Amino acid sequence: MLFKKIEEFGNLEMAYISDFSGGYVSRNKAVLDNLELNRFTQFVLEKCVFGTPIFKLGNKGNSILLLSGIHGNELPPQVANMKLFNEMLYEDLNHTLYFIPFAAPRSTMENQRTLNSIDLNRSAHIKNSISNLIVQAVENLDIRFVGDFHSTSFNSNPGIESIFSSKSPCAESYLIANYISRDIGCDVLSVDFAGSYYKGAVEDVCNLKGVPAITGEVVCPFANIAKGTVERSYAQIVSFLEYFGI
Repeated sequence: MLFKKIEEFGNLEMAYISDFSGGYVSRNKAVLDNLELNRFTQFVLEKCVFGTPIFKLGNKGNSILLLSGIHGNELPPQVANMKLFNEMLYEDLNHTLYFIPFAAPRSTMENQRTLNSIDLNRSAHIKNSISNLIVQAVENLDIRFVGDFHSTSFNSNPGIESIFSSKSPCAESYLIANYISRDIGCDVLSVDFAGSYYKGAVEDVCNLKGVPAITGEVVCPFANIAKGTVERSYAQIVSFLEYFGI
């Protein structure tokens, strides 16, 4: 994976996870209406047309991935991730941050849960799915921690604002989840061993590979952005980073 420095935006670097998942995210009106529309946001949206971009800020400390859009119709975390990305762009960071705001731009464009009828949060263990390519990038880039941010509808699973984690084989997954829970007030949903509830979640596959990971969930109707949901997802992401002293 070859990262290219983007001179227009300070120390920003970018590469592509894949080139077969691209889409016009700006065609999703709910997303577009809630994004901060500036030159940097425009740049990110332009890059999404050609695939799944991954961005890098900083070169210190632990490498941490902020991921959203694994389910394209879960919109608040994608907007929240971009909000934080804008704010972090010129910061002097004590850790290295990787951002994937739109994991499957085509799915976001179409407001679809799946990409090519594949649920990316059930296929991270399947070679060359987008989520598997993200896990491969985590390994290749020596990313040490992963936060994967989602939303859930009231009538779906889990249907509550929560942080998913596991106690084994990466106990720190559970510690991170509890930190966020205490910090911002949401439930912890934890399993004793990663992948024991269902297979193929990015969080579980990362934990099984020795990379502590959590999944954040805020409550919002699918394919919509309800009032306050971007702010709650943003709070989860910020709390996740605060665990590491960022």
